[in-house]
Amino acid sequence: MASITPSLILGEYSRRLDDRFRFTLPGEVLSVFQPSEGDCVLAKERPGCISLWEKAAWDEKMKDQIELIQQRLKMGRLEQQIPQLQMLGRLLSTRHRPVRLAGRGRLMLPEGFREFLKVESGGEVMIVGAAVCIEIWNPARWISYIEGKMPKFRKLLDNLSN
Repeated sequence: MASITPSLILGEYSRRLDDRFRFTLPGEVLSVFQPSEGDCVLAKERPGCISLWEKAAWDEKMKDQIELIQQRLKMGRLEQQIPQLQMLGRLLSTRHRPVRLAGRGRLMLPEGFREFLKVESGGEVMIVGAAVCIEIWNPARWISYIEGKMPKFRKLLDNLSN
């Protein structure tokens, strides 16, 4: 299982994309999120949201799950689930991509990821600390998401802290 960052990545920040779809991560986020040599992975999460992971944490998170699926495939335990396996393969093929943070925490959104977010050059993105990773949101999708989740905040906090 992936190791969890000792300090939670928290905060909500608005950033403007430049004409090449670049933005800079906030210093408050970078004080906790410090990937080795800037190596990261972008992952498509839900419509209007992608996440940024430290590469080592992402690789560890995915490695165990992929190895388990490969073992089950070799043992013939997935023969009845070929359509689901194909769907998983398609999603894995397009879901994530290695990226590197440039100096001062600058990141460029690759093609495919900016379309998934539905953002334009010169537009805004919301940078949200999601405890173990950073999320990059289309602002309208973020507002919609948080409006639906905020009423559940107290129960979630109580469940995780007990």
